[in-house]
Amino acid sequence: MNQKATRQLRWTDWLFTVLMLVLAVVCVFLGNWQMARLAEKEALVAAVDQRLNSEPATVPEAAAWATLDMEQWNFQPVTLTGSYRYTQTVTVFTSLANARGRFSGPGYWVVTPFELDSGGTVFVNRGFVPEQYQEQAALGDLHGDDPGSVTITGLFRPGEAVGFMAPEPNMSDRIEWVRNPERLAAMVDPALAPIAPFYVDLLAAGAGDLPQGGETVVRFTNNHFGYALTWYGFAIVAVVMLGFWLWRQRRAPVPSA
Repeated sequence: MNQKATRQLRWTDWLFTVLMLVLAVVCVFLGNWQMARLAEKEALVAAVDQRLNSEPATVPEAAAWATLDMEQWNFQPVTLTGSYRYTQTVTVFTSLANARGRFSGPGYWVVTPFELDSGGTVFVNRGFVPEQYQEQAALGDLHGDDPGSVTITGLFRPGEAVGFMAPEPNMSDRIEWVRNPERLAAMVDPALAPIAPFYVDLLAAGAGDLPQGGETVVRFTNNHFGYALTWYGFAIVAVVMLGFWLWRQRRAPVPSA
């Protein structure tokens, strides 16, 4: 009984085999990297959750601003003592979805400089107003009697990054597009310097009050587990396809001498 001859692999077959194995190893490496990122993100979420439920800390003083670890402070409840400068208010355009309060949709964050008794100024996001209240907010009219020096509580937030498509601020109407302290500082009295490199989101006040505070969004994108499964899947597919291809190559007819 004649046995069917098997074809010997050529150097090009071995090269293809090595490349496919390298591809599988790279996919496993990327899957492991995504799993490590998943662990980091879960640790971050746990730390932020613990921070949100902690007692308010006193906001860092101006002398410490240059060396602050923004991520370590992000979402930390803080207390500030000082005075609002209502006439220096800036409105920042937004579109509020999934609002906790009564108002949502297109509108503005009402961001007012808060001059600390200890020195320096922190921008305080007092909350959201619908777009029809923009002019009133920009004039500093959305408040009761000026209380003078007060202590307030809010959430520490690093300044927002300025994207390359962000429009220039509307200086005449006091409209900005990002909650970035450096850009906001250009729209207020220079005498308020130094300006903190962060801002504070004010907590919710009474129901129906404007500005509508307490609208901080605490959300982290976490797709790392899905990405890891995808990379591991690619690695498995690469190995299975290579095995099938080698089997076909070995069973290919041997050319006649």
